[in-house]
Amino acid sequence: MRWEPGQQSDNIEDRRDESGGGGGGGGGGGLRLGLGGTVVVLALSLLFGRNFFSVLGAQPSLGPAGPAAGPASAPPPGARRPKSPAEEHLVEFVSFVLDDIQRTWTRELPAQAKASYQDSKLVLFSNGIRSGCGFAETQMGPFYCPADRKVYIDLDFYRELRTRFGAPGEFAEAYVIAHEIGHHVQDLLGIEARVRRTQQQSPRQQNALSVRMELQADCLAGVWGHSAQTRGILDAGDLESGLAAAAAVGDDRLQKQATGRVNPESWTHGSSAERVAWFKRGFESGRVDACDTFTQPDPR
Repeated sequence: MRWEPGQQSDNIEDRRDESGGGGGGGGGGGLRLGLGGTVVVLALSLLFGRNFFSVLGAQPSLGPAGPAAGPASAPPPGARRPKSPAEEHLVEFVSFVLDDIQRTWTRELPAQAKASYQDSKLVLFSNGIRSGCGFAETQMGPFYCPADRKVYIDLDFYRELRTRFGAPGEFAEAYVIAHEIGHHVQDLLGIEARVRRTQQQSPRQQNALSVRMELQADCLAGVWGHSAQTRGILDAGDLESGLAAAAAVGDDRLQKQATGRVNPESWTHGSSAERVAWFKRGFESGRVDACDTFTQPDPR
């Protein structure tokens, strides 16, 4: 990607020095798990034949999974965690991507959906964080919390994206942020609230509706990608990098890794092929109305 290192975005909340301890509690809206948390909970659900997402009161969300290791020990209160130059360079990149995505939606959402866009905050954390949706740990991966309308990311996740999921490249990293902001767009348009109500009223549709939500967020990420390409921000190979990231977090691939088998009925995000297809749909069209996964008989 073509970008120049610069100052940190005003919409970045750097909470990496906060203690990761604590748990429970939080506002309404329900925590949206990243794919790391989704894989663990999904494996338990398949093993015991019980919907542990409902038991935990959690909703799966995008994010590619965070580290698979156990909870990292939190720094003592008030301690400042050392930050490497490479990590600070990554903060500048995340700042650039976040600002570019939100400038795009500030322009495109009124023009295409006749709705105003309100910036989301992106919270950087390490080990664990108390969000408006409750306490979250690194293992959950990046997530969007509708209760406080913020995106949460532990930067160490990007190492996992490269090494564990085999999706290197800056545009792969940008795709993650664009997907989570896609959930913010859904929230602003009232889609997130409508889906959550329907899921509560019709529990049997919970997974199918979650798939539609996630595929739509992938498509909305592609809408930003279209804008970035049009403005000359992308380099050769960037699209392939983003598609690789989308494919890496498909439910079929993750299920195969976690359980050795694939069960489409339990999917919450869609297959690798589906996620790639919807991201490409947004990327090629640049249109919000091309991302309607809810009026189609089967978005897959």
